[in-house]
Amino acid sequence: MSQLFGCCRVVFNDALAYCQEQHRAGNKKPSSNELSKRLTELKKTEEKQWLTEVSSVPLQQSLRDLEQAYSNFFKSCKGQRKGKKVKPPKFKKRKSKQSARFMDNGFKLYPNSDYIHLAKIGDIRVIWSRELPAVPSSATLIKDSANRYFVSFVVEFNPQQLPKNEQSVGIDLGITDFATLSNGEKIKSSKPLKKQLKRLRKLQQNLSREQNGSKRREVTRKKLAKLHAKISDTRNDFLHKLSTKIIRENQTIVLEDLNVSGMMKNRKLARAISDLGWQYFRTMLEAKSVMYGRDFRIIDRWTPTSQTCSCCGFKGGKKELNVREWICLNCGTFHDRDVNAAINILVAGGLSETLNGRGEKVRLSAKKAHLGEASTLPAFKQLSIFDLLK
Repeated sequence: MSQLFGCCRVVFNDALAYCQEQHRAGNKKPSSNELSKRLTELKKTEEKQWLTEVSSVPLQQSLRDLEQAYSNFFKSCKGQRKGKKVKPPKFKKRKSKQSARFMDNGFKLYPNSDYIHLAKIGDIRVIWSRELPAVPSSATLIKDSANRYFVSFVVEFNPQQLPKNEQSVGIDLGITDFATLSNGEKIKSSKPLKKQLKRLRKLQQNLSREQNGSKRREVTRKKLAKLHAKISDTRNDFLHKLSTKIIRENQTIVLEDLNVSGMMKNRKLARAISDLGWQYFRTMLEAKSVMYGRDFRIIDRWTPTSQTCSCCGFKGGKKELNVREWICLNCGTFHDRDVNAAINILVAGGLSETLNGRGEKVRLSAKKAHLGEASTLPAFKQLSIFDLLK
């Protein structure tokens, strides 16, 4: 397997170097057919003859991966691809994540067996995480930085739709509490990076002191990679369980569109925000909503959910982050900041109405009563904070 990973990496890097060379010479990028023919010629040379010792299927897939990487880059430059700008492909490193993809003619599954057969490698014993729902079309052999091996299969199946219900929920994401639901439930975050930060710093210090190329540095590097893998696995496990729970219990889910990349520029909050995984949580909810037939909605990020009273709709103005509880100056309702924002997110999604129906514009003055209603609230100038607290 190490030989296979090395061959795939060499083929990818060699093709990338050739494409860059052609670009510097003023020529067009070679097509995938040209790169495939060039690979065939390289196998006939004495320098790269050892490429014939592994299966040709993963090597061809490496060239297709390079072609896809360039396609994404060109579409991103032309504005044909949504999201952040995609950078051009980079050379693969030996100590980073390695992968080799086999198509259906490069692997074989044995029925009721814990072994799979890979071309020119042989039978490999695996521990199945789940039963395959259909015959796979491809299998990807993966080795991560922590020296863990995985096999990922691509299968086509129709997921079973969950039974519909009338429940809907608005979700307000935060740092102290990862998610606050419109029903008042607050969910704490696991914060795996914060818990392992002391150990992470210690390993990083040890790695910086080791000599390059030494065995001790390699041992320390593996320990650091395993710790990063543990942090990532803990975070992903929390996000998967929470997103699955929300999808199962609610028919409609409303979430606020947060500018995560902009918030990450705040050096005081960048580490805490990156430890939570807000964007990954949103991606999970979107994917699982499509899979299980749920309605997923996103509201505008400029909606003043934290400034608006969820009872009367009065906008009390911008509030600092340390203000976690406040009282509405119009109706005197005591609010928890996060719960109030979650209710407003649900309302903004068009799924709920407040007590007054949000039908009339809210005024600060209480001199004029609503139609058919007696005026029981004195003028605002006569109110004090003690009266509101009562």
